[in-house]
Amino acid sequence: MFVLIKTQTFAFKNEKTFVFSVFCRCFMWYIINEFLKNGVSILVVSIVMGSSSDWPTMKKAKDMLDYFGIETDVEVVSAHRTPKNMYEFATNAKEKGTKVIIAGAGGAAHLPGMIASMTNVPVIGVPIQTKALSGIDSLYSIVQMPGGVPVATMAIGEAGATNAGIYAAKMIAIEDESVYDKLEAYTKSLEQKVEDMQNDLK
Repeated sequence: MFVLIKTQTFAFKNEKTFVFSVFCRCFMWYIINEFLKNGVSILVVSIVMGSSSDWPTMKKAKDMLDYFGIETDVEVVSAHRTPKNMYEFATNAKEKGTKVIIAGAGGAAHLPGMIASMTNVPVIGVPIQTKALSGIDSLYSIVQMPGGVPVATMAIGEAGATNAGIYAAKMIAIEDESVYDKLEAYTKSLEQKVEDMQNDLK
């Protein structure tokens, strides 16, 4: 009799576990299907550039975002050579889940401004350093936007890309406490580096 009761109890527990497992799986597939149906991804920050030659600079932005644990997507989108792709990217950015766009371009650097004109997702511009004018041309093309179409323009080159990643993280941190905590730790690490430099002089 004891064996029978114990067996029935075990079967009941297994049945509850099985039903709960099926429910979780069904719910998970429902969420995934809803995301796919609406074209939504977990994407948070998009990094775009006019040419793959810009990647050594723009990778600095991705490195910072990876450091803060922020999901990214990287694409080459040329404002002049692939304007249709640029339009598709900009107009679909919000629906894809993008919270911030980091756009790098050099020379006649119209990519950040053109993207900003087609979406209300915030755009951070990174002027790429060029051989002809050392990036001054890129800077002027990005920073001198008309009133009403803002682009948050960073410094020329790798420092600008690094700051773009940090600035994007600060924007994400408004809603994400874990990112804010990582930014706090990062700021303290910079303070420590300065203290270490001071100690090196002694």
